[in-house]
Amino acid sequence: MTLMELSMYPIDKGESLSKYVAKLLDVINASGLAYTLGPMGTVIEGEWDEVVALLTRCHETLTPLSNRIIANVKFDSRKDAVNRLDGKVNSVKEKMKGPTRHQAD
Repeated sequence: MTLMELSMYPIDKGESLSKYVAKLLDVINASGLAYTLGPMGTVIEGEWDEVVALLTRCHETLTPLSNRIIANVKFDSRKDAVNRLDGKVNSVKEKMKGPTRHQAD
């Protein structure tokens, strides 16, 4: 299973980019893959080919709307694990000495 962390946005559209991020979230949501939206990016879980194809669809969504697009992408691919969106976070929380100040808690 692969986790892909994605932050993609046009840089020729001013300060507020949420409407462009929302367009990408519509594409991500339509993919059917599990994802978690964060304040600085979105983490998506799926098979390698699925997440790479989704990355391409996201880029294709913004391309007609912008002359310049920035994409920051990180991958974590692991053969022997599933449900890593929650599993990785829960693993760290279990090892902490106290409660987190994480908004989702």
